[in-house]
Amino acid sequence: MNIIVNGALGRMGQEVCRLVQEEGHTLAARVDRSGTDGCYAHLADYTGPADVVIDFSNHACAGELMAYCVGRNLPLVAATTGYTEEEFQAIRAGAEKVPVFQSYNMSIGVALLARLVGQAAAIFGGCDVEIVEAHHNRKADAPSGTALLLADAVKAHRPDAEYVFGRHGHHKRQPNEIGIHSLRMGNVVGEHEVIFSTDSQTITLKHQAHDRALFAEGALTAAAFLVGKPAGLYHMDDLLG
Repeated sequence: MNIIVNGALGRMGQEVCRLVQEEGHTLAARVDRSGTDGCYAHLADYTGPADVVIDFSNHACAGELMAYCVGRNLPLVAATTGYTEEEFQAIRAGAEKVPVFQSYNMSIGVALLARLVGQAAAIFGGCDVEIVEAHHNRKADAPSGTALLLADAVKAHRPDAEYVFGRHGHHKRQPNEIGIHSLRMGNVVGEHEVIFSTDSQTITLKHQAHDRALFAEGALTAAAFLVGKPAGLYHMDDLLG
């Protein structure tokens, strides 16, 4: 594959670039808004051959990113988190014209976790559900996109659920709450834990990321999956089958 990496100088962008070359693909272009270290400053500056774009830049670039991919008829792996509703609408609109793979977490292990969370939510319908996520102290958005993905997996089986971000004050927990708690500390790559608790038992499902390389691996797997697909919005469930 000829791969354009957008956000190439970020921590994840560098991981993707390294893995692209290690696995024998062609790094068609490195794009980073700084325009340094041999990178293009803007996607539009690169007009050469490409098969797919992998984006680990910033959610605010969604409009520019989709315009480029649609204009060049290129598939996109959108691996950035923190999209606003307006930005995500730009992603959805672009997916009507080109194939787009979007996930708040590119780990296949997290995709499996989300599937198991949905199954647990379906079986333990009346239990209390709490989600705890931890990341490094430089992460800007809270809760993480992955925590919201896991909460959505529960809500799919409990449509009356309400998300409660953190907890304070003097009031009882409501039965339909999904508690979501964010920790920011040190150099934690990413941990997500979903707790299902009844009066008689507790089930905990947990995923720990040990190395950022796993997200780069997932992005390349998604890129290979996407090439040749018709226009549409694809997610990890599509990849898992």
